Amino acid sequence: MRYLPLTDADRREMLAAVGAATIDDLFADVPAAARRQGRLDLPLAMGEMEVERRLGAMAAKNVSAGSVPFFLGAGAYRHHVPAAVDHLIQRGEFLTSYTPYQPELAQGTLQYLFEFQTQVALLTGMEVANASLYDGATACAEAVAMAGRVTRRNKAVLSGGLHPHYRAVCETYARFSGERLVAGNPAPGGGEHLADLIDSETSCVVVQNPDFYGELRDYRPLAELCHRAGALLVVVVTEIVSLGAVCPPGEMGADIVAAEGQSLGNALNFGGPYLGLFATREKFVRQMPGRVVGETVDVAGKRGWVLTLSTREQHIRREKATSNICTNSGLCTLAFTIHLSLLGEAGLVRLAQLNHANTVILAELLSAIPGVALVNDSFFNEFTLRLPRPAAAVVEALARRGILGGVPISRLYPEKAELADLLLVAATETVTRDDMGRFEAGLREVLL
Repeated sequence: MRYLPLTDADRREMLAAVGAATIDDLFADVPAAARRQGRLDLPLAMGEMEVERRLGAMAAKNVSAGSVPFFLGAGAYRHHVPAAVDHLIQRGEFLTSYTPYQPELAQGTLQYLFEFQTQVALLTGMEVANASLYDGATACAEAVAMAGRVTRRNKAVLSGGLHPHYRAVCETYARFSGERLVAGNPAPGGGEHLADLIDSETSCVVVQNPDFYGELRDYRPLAELCHRAGALLVVVVTEIVSLGAVCPPGEMGADIVAAEGQSLGNALNFGGPYLGLFATREKFVRQMPGRVVGETVDVAGKRGWVLTLSTREQHIRREKATSNICTNSGLCTLAFTIHLSLLGEAGLVRLAQLNHANTVILAELLSAIPGVALVNDSFFNEFTLRLPRPAAAVVEALARRGILGGVPISRLYPEKAELADLLLVAATETVTRDDMGRFEAGLREVLL
């Protein structure tokens, strides 16, 4: 047998060694509401072929993004990934590689991480970037923590237009770090007054561009207000392709940029792994979380790369560490770097233009349907519609017709009844005119 389960005696011996009476004692810190009671609805034992058949049948119930008209976004976007990306990242020296404990021995790994940092700094309009974090949400929470260290304050203001998952991760961090979060109302339309929430205790204001509802904003006036109050402006970007067309956060006065890099080089992958981007001003570099790769020369004057300004095992330092994320998303980083290198500056701009053009066409088609209203005044490749009935039921009806027609806001804010009729719709370069026509026809039929 390739798998030998532990015996009851083995379990008793291990529990005794750690001083626990039962296995349940090991999960004492997990709230009871988060624990599953009873067994999963799965057979107790099956052969390998039977397991493959069962899992294959379960997987077949999923609808893949490329098989039907697809208009989902909300922080995870379907883009075309060139075949060269997957081909190159599956080379053995990349696929099995980890950021090494003797990093200078892996010059190839350090070089692509250095190139990645350069790309992120250029995209965001910032001066320095790290070698990535886990995803956009953890990057956002790390930005809030970093702002607290820089300003020595512990109040962070979160825009209501911030993605709810990012907001939730910030709340999880704050529960243990002692940061005080003040969050704006999660409603579209830009009605919040963040300036009124800034005071002498504010470490940062966190905004998103385009925001959760797809709206584009100019944050330069807010940046000036933050800086006059001694606070930092953190700008979150969930759709990195937007920076091929939209003013970068650095030019708006952002002090920290936290972003999701999934859109370049990384497929949807059922939610991960993804790629956290993080960039800041050079004067804050010593407070930046994660790893940083620097350029140097060896004793012979030959160009090379080293890990610099980062503790290799930050968790050893515990509360003194700038971050307890001790790694980087290396393979996803490489995929991002290859994809962006293949596009080049002109290619990225063209890709952004295609995304926006498709979205303009779709917004005009759908908002012309009786009872449907476009909420946005502006957008990049995602917008919000107000429907004449709850959006969740409409999405389910469209799915039965083979159309993945967006994300109902109620799925992410179930407690907000006033948002139940809002539908978030995304259109990337992968959407065809036929897809748009099917979506329009399907939505008209469902709303009759």
